[in-house]
Amino acid sequence: MTRAGSLRWTEDEWREHCLRKHADVNSVAAPRRQPRGGIVERVYERDVLKGVLRALELHPRVAWAARMNVVAQKIDDRFVRAGFPGLSDVVGMLRDGRFLAVEVKRPGGQPTTAQVEFLGLVSRSGGVAFVARSVEDVMRGLADEPRAA
Repeated sequence: MTRAGSLRWTEDEWREHCLRKHADVNSVAAPRRQPRGGIVERVYERDVLKGVLRALELHPRVAWAARMNVVAQKIDDRFVRAGFPGLSDVVGMLRDGRFLAVEVKRPGGQPTTAQVEFLGLVSRSGGVAFVARSVEDVMRGLADEPRAA
């Protein structure tokens, strides 16, 4: 479905792909059911994250996006920290040079105070920042942005 000679899709192609291929992530507001016994399956953040990363990878306004982890580990006699509290799950850059921060949550999940503060800092500094609970949230978060020149 990519255009000849291009690794990126048009916005219409991207939107169609997201709606078709990631329908399960878009419809996570209602819990899915497992085939046997009518047991309600919980929607995990990792499932939403997978769809969000794929959508960002294909979106024509996104130059790059990557998963970030905040970790602290004891090595020998000292602690080593990567990242910082509040750092978004996904960071990247738009093609117009603006910073991108996406906090991924499962449906019903709420960002921490540190995460909200980081998203606010990115927004106030001219970047694009939002919480994504589905691919549809990514579509809305990037659609509200002015088109790159």
